Amino acid sequence: MADTTVHDEHEAEAAAERQHVKHHFATVDQQMDADMLGMWTFLITEVLFFGGMFAAYAVYREMFPLAFAATSEFMNVKIGAANTAVLICSSLTMAMAVRSAQLSKRKDLIGYLFGTLAFGSTFLIVKAFEYHAKYVEHLIPGPNFHPDNLLPQFMHNAQILFFLYFCMTGMHAVHMIVGVGLITFLIIMSYRNAYNADYFAPVEMIGLYWHFVDIVWIFLFPLLYLIGHWHW
Repeated sequence: MADTTVHDEHEAEAAAERQHVKHHFATVDQQMDADMLGMWTFLITEVLFFGGMFAAYAVYREMFPLAFAATSEFMNVKIGAANTAVLICSSLTMAMAVRSAQLSKRKDLIGYLFGTLAFGSTFLIVKAFEYHAKYVEHLIPGPNFHPDNLLPQFMHNAQILFFLYFCMTGMHAVHMIVGVGLITFLIIMSYRNAYNADYFAPVEMIGLYWHFVDIVWIFLFPLLYLIGHWHW
């Protein structure tokens, strides 16, 4: 009788796993390996994408070091540092969300996802205010670019830094918006009890994406806000 009960439990567990396995995979583990390979491949393409912008930044900073140092004074270090802290906290809550999904703790999963969503939304709101301040201060590259207290000899080359600033932080913000949408999707599916110890791949894959976006900002913050700021 006991053997029958154990056999039934194993059958139930196997059935629970099979309902999350796509038809072209043999096991949950095989499907998870494929998901992980696909996500890391995608992240490598993202590294190449942002790498091009970082390379352009390095080249132009080497060409115009004094102009770049001068324009660093127009970057709000306090806002940049605050947003950095916000994203670090969001990475923590995202990691806790993944762990909660692995342990089938649905309530904790939803709570940590809401925390991540709040931190991500805060970052975007702060960035929007920062962009508005740059507009008011005439720091948008183009015909209306004329920042106060910038030496005339740096006026032309300074636009290059601000062009890179808006390109790099703008693309990062686009990735953040996508991340916020994905987190919202996870919250909806979590309310439907879609994730548990048997199936948590979407939470972990989106978690990897979120951590990548956070890491990109960790590089953007010192390059755009700190290097040259105090030197000048």
